[in-house]
Parts: sequence; C-alpha cells; structure tokens
Amino acid sequence: MTCKLSGVAELPGFAWHCEPPAWGFDGDGLFIEPAALTDFWQRTHYGFSADNGHFFFTRLTGDFVVSATVRSKPRHQYDQAGLMIRQDAECWIKTSVEFEPEANDRLGVVVTHHGYSDWSTQDLTAEANEISFRVARTGSEFIISARLANADWTQLRMVRLPCDPAGPLAIGPYACSPKAAGFRCVFTELSVDQSSNVSR
Repeated sequence: MTCKLSGVAELPGFAWHCEPPAWGFDGDGLFIEPAALTDFWQRTHYGFSADNGHFFFTRLTGDFVVSATVRSKPRHQYDQAGLMIRQDAECWIKTSVEFEPEANDRLGVVVTHHGYSDWSTQDLTAEANEISFRVARTGSEFIISARLANADWTQLRMVRLPCDPAGPLAIGPYACSPKAAGFRCVFTELSVDQSSNVSR
C-alpha cells in the first residue's frame, strides 16, 4: 500500500498517540504542527522521560517495510519529524532529522528498549527540506534507512528489539518540538509493504 497523502481526508485504521494542536490534510499531504515541549525519550544521559510526541499510527503484525517522505520547516533546536515503530512507551524506534540552528542537522535513530533510549547520529551537511525514512522488520530485527530526494537509500542502523517476532507493532509518521512551538512538517507519502524484502 502506497498512499499519496495529498487530498486524503483520513486513513482507515490510523489513530493518534497525543493528537497535535494543529494537523490535517491539504494539497501537499498530512501536515503536523507540534505542541511545545513534546518529545519521545527515555532516561539515558538526560535523566528525563518524555512520551508526549505526536504519532499517527496503525498496527501491523508480522514482517513489513514501511517508509515515509516528509518536508520540514524547523524553527527551534531538536524540531523533528520522521518515522516511528512502537511496541509501548519503553520499547520503540524513531528515525528523523533533528534541527540544530547553529550547526549541522543530525540524521539519526533513537532505539528504546527496557526503558532506556540510545541515539545514533551523523551530521547532515546537505540542506534537507525533504527526506524519506524506511524501516524494514523481519521478526524482532529491524533495518533503518534514509534517503534525500533523488538519492539512494543509506542504511543507518540494524537493531533487535525485545518484541514478539510475529506480534503487532504500531507504525507511522511522528513529529515533535522539544523546545518550542512553531514547527510545521508535511508528510507527502506513506508506503507499507507487508513483507521484509528490501531493495537497496
């Protein structure tokens, strides 16, 4: 299933974890304007737990490949939008670009399991107003990739989660603004393939 999100009034089977104050479908796609002080993070290094980001999800069982394309206009440090795979508040993956006003943006993956998050990052030196993210699931194992517009997929991470290999997981776009409101992003495409076949 590949959805061009422009002009779609709703997606069957999708729901919100923490519905944002402003969102909807316009001619470009699903837009989200996150609330201030929203994030997904658990404990490591910073000491806080946050589970109030905006996550538009459906549930899938078994193997899958899910991808999403997002256009962003960040304003504040750590503004982010990307793709999330989630079992519960203490077991999930998110992948996105996090905005750094005075430095290179950070293309990265946060993996949270047993209640603690880790964050792998790389500098994104190219201007990335549009980027696609992809997560491929095979049982309890996940391959996370990203690509800029008109570029090839680049693998960012391979990881195993402590989840039922055939059990349901929530999947979908997410966005948050850990510092302040004013960020807007638009998801223009969402693709879901219920297999684990990934072409590089």
